Formats: sequence, structure tokens, C-alpha cells
Amino acid sequence: MTRDELLQALFSDRAILTECRGAVFSGHARTEKGVELGLIGIDGGVPVSIDIACDLARYVLAFAQREDRAPLVILVDTSAQSMTRRDELLGLNEYLAHLAKTILVTSGKGHRTIGILYGKAAAGAFIATALATDWLITVPGAEPSVMDLPSIARVTKLPLERLEELSRTTPIFAPGVEALAATGAVTETWTRPSEYPGQLDALLEREFPGDRRDQLGKERGGRTKAADITRSVMALVQEKENDRLAAS
Repeated sequence: MTRDELLQALFSDRAILTECRGAVFSGHARTEKGVELGLIGIDGGVPVSIDIACDLARYVLAFAQREDRAPLVILVDTSAQSMTRRDELLGLNEYLAHLAKTILVTSGKGHRTIGILYGKAAAGAFIATALATDWLITVPGAEPSVMDLPSIARVTKLPLERLEELSRTTPIFAPGVEALAATGAVTETWTRPSEYPGQLDALLEREFPGDRRDQLGKERGGRTKAADITRSVMALVQEKENDRLAAS
């Protein structure tokens, strides 16, 4: 599914792109039920360079200044972060971190952020865009991965064959929509374009309970320890804070 096909399926003729800079675009749209929202995204499987990260961050920060708390939809199709020498020497990791923070700031200001992955997304580019949103939706054609198995093998020094074996039963080692949904990273998977408008409106009508990816991972059986560890740590922090207050 191309960007324009996805926009047509989601909004019919109610989406307008006001600015396109290479692979990066921004605009606005209206849902089937009349909810006004912002649009930004990256198209064509282009890697996220420092220039693209800056363009995306600029759009997101401008949207965050709005006082209407309109939702922001971020459409993602990017292969990974740029691997050029220029990008690495100029500190691409910091640009990606900045981009992710702008999305989190926008959410903190009351704008729900919805990532819709319709193509590839891997590594830092995936983390700084789609995974930084409140809700991540995948549609047919989505190919997400945080790190492929050969790369994990190089970093961990574990044999690739062992990682392939683990990936068959442990979703955190496996790429793809199904595995990432099991860990809680993917909120919903949409498969029928005719249903996208209703599904988007239904999503926007839900209360956002905060980041529940650890709990989703536990419920779906793909990440069974994270939620319990988080609760234990938070309980310990609260206990220490209570002791501090009592002592003062």
C-alpha cells in the first residue's frame, strides 16, 4: 500500500498534504466522524538521515504548540536510520533521540499520537518514529524490526542458529508484525482498508491510559516479566519516598 492509497483508505478526500520535502510530508485531515487531526510522515522506505530527522522534528514541534489538543497521525515507511559517514560523524543518534522526544512532548501536551506503519521500519528509525507514538497501528505491507537476527548475533556473539531457534518461541528475538504485537509494541493490526476509517475513529474515542506496552506484552504472552518488574520497581520507589517524607 502506497502513502496515497493509505490516505485515501483512511480519509477518502478529507486529507490535504500542505508540505512535502523529499520523503517527508505534513498536512491535516478529518476523520469520518469529523475529528480534525494533523498528519506527518516519511515515505518510500527512505532511511532517516539527520536532515530528515530535523524536518520531522520541526513539524512535530510546530504541531505541539497547538492548543486544541488535536491528534497527530504519523505515517511511517523508512528502511532504517541512514548509515552514511556524514550522518554518523554528525551524531545521528542524538537527532533520532531528539525526534523521539518531540513526539513524547507532543503527547504530554495532550495530543494523542498514532503511528501507522505501512512499510518498512527498522532499528533507530523505527524507535524514533513509530515506537515513540502512543498507539502503533500496522497495516498490510508493514515490516517492523528493532534489529535483525544477524545483527543481534554480531552484537551478542551468540550463534545465529541459536537466535533463530529462540525466535521461534520468544517474540523479543523475532522481527515482524506478529512478534512485535506479542511484545505489546504494536497496539492493533488493521487488515481491511474499508474498515480503517471506523477503526481510527474508535481508537481516538478511547481513553489513553499511558504507556501499557509492558502490560500488553504480558497479556499477549510475548513479554511476560516487564510489567511485574515495573510494578516492583515503582513500589520500591514509593516506599523509599514514603520513608524520606516520614524522616523529614
